Amino acid sequence: MDHFPIFLALQGRRVVIAGGGETALAKLRILRKTTARLSVITEAPDPALQDLATKGQITLITRPFGPGDALCAALVYAATDDPAEDRRVAKLARADGALVNLVDNLEDSQFITPAIVDRDPVTIAIGTEGAAPVLARAIKADLEARLAPSLGVAARVGKGFRKLAEALPMGRKRREFWGEFYFDTAPQVIEKEGESGLAPALSALLSRHLAAAPAPGRVDLVGAGPGDPELLTLKARRLLDRADVVIHDRLVPQAILELARREALIIDAGKEGFGPSMSQGYICALMVEHAAQGAHVVRLKGGDPGVFGRLDEEIDALTQAGIAWSVVPGITAASAAAAGIGQSLTKRDRNSALRLVTGHDMQGFAEQDWRGLARPGAVAAIYMGKRGARFIQGRLMMHGADPQTPVTAVENASRPDARVIATTLARLPNALAEAGGNSPVILLYGLAPRAAEAALPQLSEEFA
Repeated sequence: MDHFPIFLALQGRRVVIAGGGETALAKLRILRKTTARLSVITEAPDPALQDLATKGQITLITRPFGPGDALCAALVYAATDDPAEDRRVAKLARADGALVNLVDNLEDSQFITPAIVDRDPVTIAIGTEGAAPVLARAIKADLEARLAPSLGVAARVGKGFRKLAEALPMGRKRREFWGEFYFDTAPQVIEKEGESGLAPALSALLSRHLAAAPAPGRVDLVGAGPGDPELLTLKARRLLDRADVVIHDRLVPQAILELARREALIIDAGKEGFGPSMSQGYICALMVEHAAQGAHVVRLKGGDPGVFGRLDEEIDALTQAGIAWSVVPGITAASAAAAGIGQSLTKRDRNSALRLVTGHDMQGFAEQDWRGLARPGAVAAIYMGKRGARFIQGRLMMHGADPQTPVTAVENASRPDARVIATTLARLPNALAEAGGNSPVILLYGLAPRAAEAALPQLSEEFA
């Protein structure tokens, strides 16, 4: 991010536009929405500028931009339609201590003006750092269509009511009050009664929320999926947006954590097999502690919480503490990995069963029904199997598995840095060692890459 988005206070401050043609007028169209004091400096003003000056909407100075013209100005726009003159203006304005934008000259500008969706006082700024103006305009058009013009009216009335709303405790209770106002009450009242009905409706709504008993805390045990934010369920995303506290696993990427409310408390409860980790007992205690204080807690777990996620231990702890809970499933790594190599986890006449197994458990390397897994056509997704690859290989071959059985290791399934390691049972431990890496890996026993290998050659490594 080369440009940090901020909203600059312009009330009563000077903004200077150097230029008198269509480019200057275009900038004025958006700047006139602000409460800044606008000055236009140009030798040859467009008649429309003369008209704005006559109406008192701008100060028009009919001469070339000179030294001192940008003193005490918050912003200066060089909009003369002459690149050399724009550079001269910018040099003088910087000497006066102002921030300068050269229209259509991103490299020399100190700030950029985004595309803006105006529902005053609700303002949405859209920027692409000059990379894709057409995209910014398309996003603006989409948001313009989505956001009703009445949204600004509701926001203005709500702003004047904020002091009274402070009677509600900070956090979820106050958030629920404003959510109900903006998304339910305000649209209905404006449609039926107009703006005049908003203040009485707000007062009645506040009285109802003040009288309501505090909502008890709760915990939602949410699957974050394999890592791609676009594979997160709609319900999971909605709960993240509402959570007061998010307790997440090591495998949940930052891109998904960014979807949580900015005010939410984010707690890293990272657990790593054979490595340092927060104890399960402590994680359970954290959930109970925050929910008991009335917080809405999201326990965010990589993949699906019900697949090797120690879900039952957390449910038992919440149930014993009398905390309400729910489970929101997520896409498990086996599904994402199989999709990534273009394969189905089940196939008619090949395997009528699919096994999801773990490479290790609390006692060490996990024992399985090796005889069943060794049968021709068997398919299994082996979670946490990288460190136990030699153990898994030995057990399967000991029970008659074909050494040429395909095994595909998928690292970081569904993520941009995903990697596919295609090998055989005979080569499995060596292939994984040669591939290196410390990222999470799932082993797809009995499956070889198909269409995805051709589509994503940069992600595939052959170990025959």
